[in-house]
Amino acid sequence: MTTTTTEFGIVYAVHIIASHFGSVASKVCECLLRRGPLSSRDLSRLTESDNINHNKVKDILCLLIQHNCVQAFSIEPPDGSSESKATVQYIALFSSIIHRVRFNKFSKVVNEELGSQCKGVLEGLLSNGRLTLQQLIDRDKEFKNSLGPEAIRDSLEKLVAARFVERVPSPEPVLGNKEDGPAKKRGAKASKIFKEPESLEERILEAATPVEAIRFPIIFEQDSSSALADDDSSNISEGKRKQPDADSSCPSSEVIWRPNFEELIRRLRHKACVEIVKERRDERCANVLKAMLEVGRSQEKKAKTDKSVPMSVDSIYDELIKTDAGREMTQGRVEECLEHLSATSSYLPAFVIKTDESYIVDFKSIISVAQKDEMESVVMRRYGKEAFRMFRYLSQEDRFVETDKIADAALTEKKDTPQVLLKMWKDGYLHMQKLAVTGVYMPFLLWKVNKPIVSRQILDEMYHASLNLSLRFIHEADSEKELLLLPVEKLEGALKERRNKYRVKSVLLTSARFKIDDAIMLFHDF
Repeated sequence: MTTTTTEFGIVYAVHIIASHFGSVASKVCECLLRRGPLSSRDLSRLTESDNINHNKVKDILCLLIQHNCVQAFSIEPPDGSSESKATVQYIALFSSIIHRVRFNKFSKVVNEELGSQCKGVLEGLLSNGRLTLQQLIDRDKEFKNSLGPEAIRDSLEKLVAARFVERVPSPEPVLGNKEDGPAKKRGAKASKIFKEPESLEERILEAATPVEAIRFPIIFEQDSSSALADDDSSNISEGKRKQPDADSSCPSSEVIWRPNFEELIRRLRHKACVEIVKERRDERCANVLKAMLEVGRSQEKKAKTDKSVPMSVDSIYDELIKTDAGREMTQGRVEECLEHLSATSSYLPAFVIKTDESYIVDFKSIISVAQKDEMESVVMRRYGKEAFRMFRYLSQEDRFVETDKIADAALTEKKDTPQVLLKMWKDGYLHMQKLAVTGVYMPFLLWKVNKPIVSRQILDEMYHASLNLSLRFIHEADSEKELLLLPVEKLEGALKERRNKYRVKSVLLTSARFKIDDAIMLFHDF
């Protein structure tokens, strides 16, 4: 198992692959998730017991690469010789697999910002993984209300400009043979400042990602005529298309595109931050924060950024008055909101950091408030009010505290407090330390909330809950499948009522899955 992925996270990811691509693909994917990067030969050997031969493994890998769930790479030979052939390995992209349940959320983001036509083009890429412009045009022809080639081209241009869609990464980046060596990028003409990523997966993705000008090229004006021309690549079977090198000068109809999950997650993260501020402060503060996010968005390099770039009051106000809500506010009120956002209290940290003449959004601080609320909510449901008060007190203290002090602060009976704390400790929600004191027979017990461990545990439980809901949804759908196929006029009263009950139940299950996924993003993606 990879160190960054929990047990139920892997089970959930495997379930998603099985639901979308079948059980054989899920077995190959599970090997990669549990064992880490493997060559196709190693995968064939490990899946022999499931009667999956080498050719089938290669086909599945092509399919998963096509749908952005797997990335191929190779490591430079130890001797550095060009004659030594590097072995191609494959790594499963856990986050990209989990993103598959968020396609509706991604479509909604694009629909709100760019309209229904762009949403339709994005949905084509989400469902097919990777497509050229010509393949998007051919796909559009299959629909009754076809948009037409020009509309498809214009929509794709808007999606690339907004960074919702990107050029596919390098098909097989080469990593340096040393752990601390920088990654090499195939075909990149310009170099970027290298910052050593934390994990092997990050190193691989860093190596595969082309520079900005290639990742989001402005190719449409240069080649508007060939963009609508017939493309032989549309006849190539899905999942086996040859990807061009990052520096090749292909006409726009031959460039392969895919959804940019990083930007889509960034938009969802910004949306969540605005909602958190609206709930914890007020609507005006939320509108000011939203304007700040618009000002600083282009400077954000990663979706999971701790802090924004500094921005002036003037730039924030100029952005704010572009909206209907912002036009009602004066610059003085904006400054009041910024002061409010940069203030701290015993329950809330500052959401904005004030410097000399500028302001910085503290994303980490905003997200931590929502994470804390989620943790406390879980503790309340599982252990009750007394445990909730103890957990909240320890979270605020963020240090080891002895049992009696916890009882006093949480207003609980001292004789009952150790049992409640022990329950949470056994389930991994607390860290315990024994302090031996000279002359005292019983050691003092000290307690602390270990937030990273608790976050990981709660995330694993969320994956488990989401998996159970998904399985329940599939079970309900299978049991009602035949009934749903019958026309309404042929159904008797009892059968009609049964179908209506199923539809209500499916809506409730879908809503519950969306809410749990929001919480998963809070701990894993934001």
